Amino acid sequence: MPHSRVLKVLLFLACWKTMSSAAAKPHVIVFGKWITVPWYQEMAAKPIPLQIRALFVDTRLREYTLGAAHEITDRLFIVRRAFRVNDSLPDEPATVPRWLWQRGGWLLVDRVTGRVSPVNLPEFDGFYSATSWYRDYAAYCGVSDDGKKLYAIVAQIGRRKPVLRKPLPGGEIADDAPPDSACPEPAWQRGPARVSFEPTNGEKQTFAIRGHVVDVVNDPEEEEEAAK
Repeated sequence: MPHSRVLKVLLFLACWKTMSSAAAKPHVIVFGKWITVPWYQEMAAKPIPLQIRALFVDTRLREYTLGAAHEITDRLFIVRRAFRVNDSLPDEPATVPRWLWQRGGWLLVDRVTGRVSPVNLPEFDGFYSATSWYRDYAAYCGVSDDGKKLYAIVAQIGRRKPVLRKPLPGGEIADDAPPDSACPEPAWQRGPARVSFEPTNGEKQTFAIRGHVVDVVNDPEEEEEAAK
């Protein structure tokens, strides 16, 4: 066998062995211990205690998270992100940043690849929207940019457009409204999958979710039967 061909074969075998080892290596994804940090809000006189914990991938710190993780499959799970923002003013010393903790959006974590990626939830507000997860669906009250409109939103992982987006009456939010006050956390039911929104100043609305199709449930008896 020519010398050049031998080198090619050896190079191929070396590359194949490296790729096989990399593919077989499992990723270790763990959470750190819970710690309490202050969450400062512009309209509040005192900070709110926020429970956060670190997310490690292969012993490397990837993100800080808050709340419980939601298992989508045995491979994928969702968890909410916490992050720090520099609150220093331009005329303050740059050598001593003034870090403030904030609540962020949601992260999708893949146990096989070790990838941590942000999840885009349409019109999700990190301050006002309380999110309820079921399977790969997220239900929450979305907030318009001007804060004057509320929407019943059901978003699905992997889809750009929401499965459900319907205006909710009486949805204007006051400037001094507390966190997660757009509406109470939506309630899910199974068999068939349904989700109910009950805004503070509006009537309860229930929707049946069938894949990418949404049906409005108008019959009170049908709602009571599904809740059993």
